[in-house]
Amino acid sequence: MIAEFETRILALIDEMVETASDDELFASGYLRGHLTLAVADLEHGEDHSPEALNTAVSGSLEKAIHAGELSPRDQSLVLGMWDNLYQKAKF
Repeated sequence: MIAEFETRILALIDEMVETASDDELFASGYLRGHLTLAVADLEHGEDHSPEALNTAVSGSLEKAIHAGELSPRDQSLVLGMWDNLYQKAKF
């Protein structure tokens, strides 16, 4: 189930590439890395739900923010894009 959900999110990212702004391209690339790592971690556990993936990616992003990886503007952009992608992929 988690692989299918990851595929839907990656497809949404790929669809936006042609029309995305530079900021959106940055955010989508950044999210792709966090998504891939979160899926790899969750595959070893028992919970493969979309909610578990959301929690894992959100937690990974929060760690990156606390480590100073993103400026406040980029934080807003990346978190907003993650929320948007997650909501779209759920349906």
